[in-house]
Amino acid sequence: MRIIVFITLLFSLNCFAQRSDFNHINFKKADSIATYYEDASLRNLPVLTYNLTASLKTDVEKFRAIYTWVSSNIENDYTSYLKITHKRKRFADDTQAFLDWNTSITPKVFEKLLKEQKTACTGYAYLIKEMATLAGFKCDIINGYGRTPTLLLDEDSMPNHSWNSIEINGKWYLCDATWSAGQTMLINGTPFFQSDYFDGYFLADLELFAINHFPITPINIEIENDKTLTTFIEGPVIYKEAFLEPIIPVLPIAMHNDIKKGESVTFKLNVSDNFNGEIQLLLNRGGGQKGSSPTIIRKANEISLIQNFEKKGLYDVHVSTDNNLIATYVVKVK
Repeated sequence: MRIIVFITLLFSLNCFAQRSDFNHINFKKADSIATYYEDASLRNLPVLTYNLTASLKTDVEKFRAIYTWVSSNIENDYTSYLKITHKRKRFADDTQAFLDWNTSITPKVFEKLLKEQKTACTGYAYLIKEMATLAGFKCDIINGYGRTPTLLLDEDSMPNHSWNSIEINGKWYLCDATWSAGQTMLINGTPFFQSDYFDGYFLADLELFAINHFPITPINIEIENDKTLTTFIEGPVIYKEAFLEPIIPVLPIAMHNDIKKGESVTFKLNVSDNFNGEIQLLLNRGGGQKGSSPTIIRKANEISLIQNFEKKGLYDVHVSTDNNLIATYVVKVK
């Protein structure tokens, strides 16, 4: 790995911000305003921002209208993403040069965004920042690494993603408009964007967000997390459905785990106070998948599933709830 990053984010109860801070807020009006102005032009951002926010009373509703509009009306441009990814490789040895270049391309990215209303993650993050700033918020762009079940990283990977931090009522929150917008699928080698707004990345749980987002410079969010890029890359794969509750995988720390025949692995999750779903483990060994019967222990906001492995082999272990995958691990039994 050429760009070596060590980030330490410290925890402070006073600054720990999460979506549950706004459980009392109904976003129906903000979302309906975003829908009313769908397909509005980006040519006059001050007017668009005013139209989205003027009739809303709370700051979080105002930002919600902006975020929902951006995630619902901007198309993810996979071709631009590939071009930007290729050009980023020129700065593999210099983090600051990468950051400077990433900033310098913003005008070109925004020009295409204005014309076509499509962009890569850099454009989403830039548009969120511009509109939030116009609405009176403090908002930053964060550059770094994003991991998805279909986008795994290694030590030679370049920074590949951008997202935002936003200050609301004196606290900082994280959001990812790109991943909220939908998904890009390759059909016969041709990229096709499917717009499908996903709410889980709006003011996402910070601890869960840190599992699949890694900034390359320190950020203004304080969270208990002492992680290097290596440990980030080696962590479990998590799926977007984990963000809905949220359900936070805690153990094992790494995705790949080696044990001996007859030993067990504890899969530990943090859940909310009102979570009443059923957590399951699905074991895939040699192409065949089946459910398992782990020992389940629940203590307050913590659920532990203790799975014993009696046969040798390589297992894909999927943590799921309500037919939704939450996380995947690999267990090698010797």
